[in-house]
Amino acid sequence: MEDIRLIEKLVQARGMSGFENEVLTVAREYCKDFARMEEDSMRNLYIFPSYNKGNRPLVMLDAHSDEVGFMVQAIKPDGTLRFIPVGSWSEMSLPSAKVQVYTEKGYISGVIAATPPHLLPAAQRNTPPTYASLSIDIGASSAEEAQAYGVKIGAPVVPLSLFEYDAAHGILHGKAFDDRLGVAALLKTLKLLQNQKLAVDVVGVISSQEEVGDRGIKAAMYNVKPAAAICLEGCPADDTCSPAYMVQDALRGGVMLRHMDATVICTPGFIKFTQEAAAAESIKVQMAVRAGGGNNGAAIINSNGGTPVIVAGIPVRYIHSFNCIAAMEDFNANVDLSVAVVKRLTEDIIKSF
Repeated sequence: MEDIRLIEKLVQARGMSGFENEVLTVAREYCKDFARMEEDSMRNLYIFPSYNKGNRPLVMLDAHSDEVGFMVQAIKPDGTLRFIPVGSWSEMSLPSAKVQVYTEKGYISGVIAATPPHLLPAAQRNTPPTYASLSIDIGASSAEEAQAYGVKIGAPVVPLSLFEYDAAHGILHGKAFDDRLGVAALLKTLKLLQNQKLAVDVVGVISSQEEVGDRGIKAAMYNVKPAAAICLEGCPADDTCSPAYMVQDALRGGVMLRHMDATVICTPGFIKFTQEAAAAESIKVQMAVRAGGGNNGAAIINSNGGTPVIVAGIPVRYIHSFNCIAAMEDFNANVDLSVAVVKRLTEDIIKSF
């Protein structure tokens, strides 16, 4: 249950883009006995395991700490809060959802409010909601009262969701699986690599602000110049919304290896090497080609003259929503594959990519 406790702590941490501190606190506690850590001003956390020797190729494991959220834009005269999205959301999913709003006294609960259908003219009852028509209600009745609660313009807002683990079926429920599952996989991989004979050094980068344009990893790549990188992600599962022949990221399908998306074509030689490692260790993988989407892999491969990268995804149903679903066996497969790849990498192999 140690892994479940780690995942729960990471998932329940509040860490909208730019405000990832709580996530890093969990990571620091987990790694304190086997790694040295540094942090930059963008809230990127660099984890240097004690088993590194120096003068060997440096392999980076990356996962982003931030989650999609919202930011308070204004306080309305009636005490409700005007807000804007941070990261991509579907407005259709927002009305009646519970949220947590930051104040200097701590986070407080709110609900994303829309005008009830009883009070809407018939012509507007089927009109899709927009951010202009929604607000966050914290229970205040005036702007002054909302301010007395401690709410300020610029306050981060994140979902208020219940974390659950269905042990009988190995299913995880909760918010922010993109990318807290990747962060958990990164941390466990770093820990397990203590027991492996390695030909490379390893750095873990828990990067910030991925959801708003891969900003943190761009800064991190200036500070860390890895020879190769594995991008660990929570990726949108498609097994409930695609025809069978198009399903490429299914729950319980294992690790999703992404060939390309709208922002990156991952390194073909590195992908082939990873497939061979998976086959040798009997680890389930599934291959994906996406027309949309994006992740830190694009910033990694375009940095420092070109850095070989693979994207190893954990399938997540209902990504970028208040309630995600994932399978523990896919998380375990991601960890197993990350360990298998790193322990097989050598300087010559990396140069061959």
